[in-house]
Amino acid sequence: MMFTAIAAGQPNPASAPANPPAQAAAPAGGQTRITLDEAIRLSLLHNHALQAVRTTIQQSTAEEITANLRPNPALGLDAQFLPIFQPDQFSGDYIDQQAQFDAGVSYLFERGKKRQHRLQAARDITAVTRSQVSDTERQVVFNVGQQFVEVLLAESTLEFAQQDLDSFQKTVDISNERLRVGDLSQGDYLKIKLQLLQFQSDVAGAKLAKIQSLAALRQLLGFESVPDDYDVQGTLEYQPVHADVASLKTLAAMNRPDLRAAQLGVTAAESQLALQKANGKVDITGTFNYTHTAGVNSGAFYYNMPLPIFDRNQGEIQRAQFAIAQAQEQASETAQQVSTDVISAYANLQTNDQIIQLYQGGYVDQAKESRDISEYAYQKGAASLLDYLDAERTYRANQLAYRQALASYMLALEQMRQAVGARNLP
Repeated sequence: MMFTAIAAGQPNPASAPANPPAQAAAPAGGQTRITLDEAIRLSLLHNHALQAVRTTIQQSTAEEITANLRPNPALGLDAQFLPIFQPDQFSGDYIDQQAQFDAGVSYLFERGKKRQHRLQAARDITAVTRSQVSDTERQVVFNVGQQFVEVLLAESTLEFAQQDLDSFQKTVDISNERLRVGDLSQGDYLKIKLQLLQFQSDVAGAKLAKIQSLAALRQLLGFESVPDDYDVQGTLEYQPVHADVASLKTLAAMNRPDLRAAQLGVTAAESQLALQKANGKVDITGTFNYTHTAGVNSGAFYYNMPLPIFDRNQGEIQRAQFAIAQAQEQASETAQQVSTDVISAYANLQTNDQIIQLYQGGYVDQAKESRDISEYAYQKGAASLLDYLDAERTYRANQLAYRQALASYMLALEQMRQAVGARNLP
């Protein structure tokens, strides 16, 4: 089976094509079949839940624009001493000599580099958001890999069930011939006939499991990204991993986007503290007024500022300090969680590896050989029906368990990739 070389969390919406293909390419005149690499690519392009999460990056970038805006100037106009109730006095001379007109412009001058601190705080939040989106991508890739393995297991189980049904059907045909010539009792023939029902039920159940697994995988890929009759390409296989826990922990520390987000959260909290300290600086409002009174034009400059006697933003500064401590603790907790994930995934992988070694050490071949011997002996009349049916059940259980063991190992491998945040393991 093919595995992608793209690290989970690496794709960025900015790097995605403007008009990605709507569906996986189908071979000429054939059914669309996708590999795990293609499934991951399609999910990163078309998964709607992931696309919704990615919009948080654009939302955070828009917050940067807001944070970098300067205050708007204010325009003030007024007219005084107008003879509203003596309209007969309205004249040019009265307006020029008796009425008063004022026009002024004021502007808030921010002190303490508030705008720069706002922008830096918004940028740090965007960095955290990007890492959080990358972590969501990591989870989507894991879910796709996990569901892809489920499809492979369902497909392998279906193939085995169909092969077993075909093989047992031959036994039924031979038994029918033995019954006809009097070499087999009616009771034994009915037992074999009834056993055929189990094989037919296994095939029907395996078909349903595959349909449901493909539907669940399609949901992760984006329903419109593949056609209705799509299928997967790959097999259940054993791929040994030779890395040790220490190297995997190091890889996880470098690649896990949730750890990176937690570390960037400390930086964002520090930016918030700097912003709150800047907000504690009082701002100055400057005003220029133009006045026309009694035929005289004049101008005046004003400024005002609040006196920081009571409110110096002490509460928000203290809150931001505690927020830094909170972010630091969360980063430490995430780092420990990363180590725990790696240890747990590694132990799971090693356990499943040992189980695979047991099966490949001879149990699979021995079960098949026992079944074949019993089948041949029964067909030649040298073995009892019960011995043959027992060997058949043992072989079927062994094969299904071996396929499940391979799937469990591949799922453990996907868990290991998720734990380190990378598809390629050392």
